[in-house]
Amino acid sequence: MNNARRIGIFGGTFDPIHNTHLDIARAAREQVELDRVLLVVAAWPPHKRNGTIAPAEDRYALVQAAVAGEDGLEASRLELDRDGPSYTADTLRQAHELFPEATLYLILGLDSLVDLPRWRDHREILECARLLVIPRPGETRVPPEVDGRYETLTFPISRLSSTELRERIRAGEPIDDLTPPPVARLIREKGLYNASPEDSQSG
Repeated sequence: MNNARRIGIFGGTFDPIHNTHLDIARAAREQVELDRVLLVVAAWPPHKRNGTIAPAEDRYALVQAAVAGEDGLEASRLELDRDGPSYTADTLRQAHELFPEATLYLILGLDSLVDLPRWRDHREILECARLLVIPRPGETRVPPEVDGRYETLTFPISRLSSTELRERIRAGEPIDDLTPPPVARLIREKGLYNASPEDSQSG
C-alpha cells in the first residue's frame, strides 16, 4: 500500500502490546483519517535504561497477532531491521524514503512530547512529521519549542501499562480483558514474562 497519503507512525517497545495501544492507533486512524498506522516495534529503545523484557522478535509477533485482520493497522519492522538504537528521527527518515509522497503523523504521548526537545535530531522530527498527541494524567507544561506544533487526539486518559500486564502475568492472573485474546494466547504459548507455557502435548 505504497500509495497511502496519510501514514501514522506509532512506535513503542510493546512489551507487551495491550488494548490501550490499539485504541490509540484506532483513534489516530479515525480522527485524522489516516490511510494506515504503522505500529513500529523498537529493537533497542534508547530511553529504556533497563532494556526490554521480551526479545524483539517475540514483541513483533505479539503486535502482528494484535493487529491481524484490523483494517489500517500494521506491525512494522522499520526499527527491527536497522542496526543501532531505535531513534525516532531515523525511523521517520526511513519512512519518508519508503513513502515519499505520504504525509507522516507521529503518534506519541503527552509525556513524550514534553521530552521531545531532548530527543536526538528533534528539530528534524518536527519538520518530518505532524505530531498527534495522546493526553496523560496530571497537569503538564508543554515546552515552547513544541507549542503549536501538535494536535491533541480525543482520547480517554488511561493508566493501563505494559508493566501492569507483566505483573499480572507473573502473578498468574488472566489478561484477556487487557490485550487481544490472540496476544494473551501467544504469551502463554511462548512462556513470555514468566507465563506458564501451554502444554503442547495436550489435546
